[in-house]
Amino acid sequence: MSGTIQMVDLKGQYAKIKAEVDYAMLKVIEDSTFIQGPEVRNFEKDLQEYLNVKRVISCGNGTDALQIALMALDLKQNDEVIVPSFTYVATAEVIGLLGLTPVMIDVDPGSFNITADLVKPALSAKTKAIIPVHLFGQCSDMEEIAAIANDNGIKIIEDTAQALGAVYTFSDGEQKRAGTIGDIGSTSFFPSKNLGCYGDGGALYTNNEELGDRLKMVANHGQRKKYHHEILGVNSRLDTIQAAILRVKLKYLDEYTAARNKVASFYDQHLANIPGLTIPARSPRSTHVFHQYTVKIDGGKRNGLQEYLKGKSIPSMIYYPLPLFEQQAYKNIGRRIGEMNTTKMLCEQVLSLPIHTEMDEETLAYITGPIKAYLNG
Repeated sequence: MSGTIQMVDLKGQYAKIKAEVDYAMLKVIEDSTFIQGPEVRNFEKDLQEYLNVKRVISCGNGTDALQIALMALDLKQNDEVIVPSFTYVATAEVIGLLGLTPVMIDVDPGSFNITADLVKPALSAKTKAIIPVHLFGQCSDMEEIAAIANDNGIKIIEDTAQALGAVYTFSDGEQKRAGTIGDIGSTSFFPSKNLGCYGDGGALYTNNEELGDRLKMVANHGQRKKYHHEILGVNSRLDTIQAAILRVKLKYLDEYTAARNKVASFYDQHLANIPGLTIPARSPRSTHVFHQYTVKIDGGKRNGLQEYLKGKSIPSMIYYPLPLFEQQAYKNIGRRIGEMNTTKMLCEQVLSLPIHTEMDEETLAYITGPIKAYLNG
C-alpha cells in the first residue's frame, strides 16, 4: 500500500477528471460570468434530468437549502417540525433560527433513519413539516412517512445531503430518486459529499411548480422581478465556477456510487461475523450510495478501537458523538419524544470507516486487518 489513507480522497478523484474540470473552470473565468452565469442554469437542468424532477433551484450551501425550504412553506412561529435526534445540527439549526420548534424523535437502530412508527407519537396540532434525513446514503421509509404526512396535511422536506443518487422503490414497484418523494428535496455539495464541488454549494428540488417558484424567490431576496420584493428572502447563490465543476462531476456520479458500493461490499465481506461489530444494515426499499460506511462497536470498545486505528494511521470518524437533544443550544427550544435509547446507543457505538471512489483492495485489507485483530484479540 502506498500513500496516506484518507476518509475521502478528493485529490485522487480530481486527478482522473482534471482536464475536464480545469477546462470548465477556465471557461467561466474567461467569460467572467462569475455570478449566476449560464453554467448555473445548465447544471440545474442537468440535475433536474438526473433526478427526473420538474424543478431544481441551486443555492449557496446545504444549510441554506434547508432554511429556504422552510421559508418557502410560510410556517408560523412555534409551528413544529419533526426531525431525527441522530443527525447533523444543520437539520434543527434552521428550524430554531426561524422561530419554529424542532421535535426530535428517535431513529431505527439498523438504518439510522426515522420510521413512520417513530413519527406517529410526535404528531400534534402544531406539526407542519417532517424532515427525514437520509443518513449515510439510503432513504428513510418514505412511502409510510409520506402517507402520514398526506393524512395530516403535513409537508415533507427530504434532507438528501448524504444520499444524492439513492433510489427508493415503492410497494407497487414505482421508483424515485431520493429527494423527489416529498414536497421538497434539499442537498449539499460540500466537497466531501458524493457529489461535491470545490467550495460550498447546495440545491433544492420539487415537482410542484408553484413551490419551485417560491423557492427560487426566497433564495433571491424574495424577488421574482429585479427590485420587486414580494416576500422575505435571503441571498443564497451557487457560484458559477462551482456549478461548472458540478456539471462535470454529475456525469460520473453513478460511477462514483458503484465504486463506493464496491468498497462497502469488501467491508461487508471482511467485517461480517466479528464479535462486537455490526456492519451497516441495507434497506430492502432503497439503494445505498454509501456516503459513509458506518459500523457499530458494542461492549464499550468503540473509542479504544478508534485510538488503535489512529496508531496505525487509519482514520475514522464518529458521526455523531452527541444527540441533538443533549446539545446546549437545543435544550430549551425543542421537545423530544420518548427516551431516545437508540440515539444514545448509536452515539456511543457508531464508527465510520474510510470510504471513497479511489480505494483499492490493498488499502482496504490494511484497514480491515487491524479491526479484526483488535476485536478478536
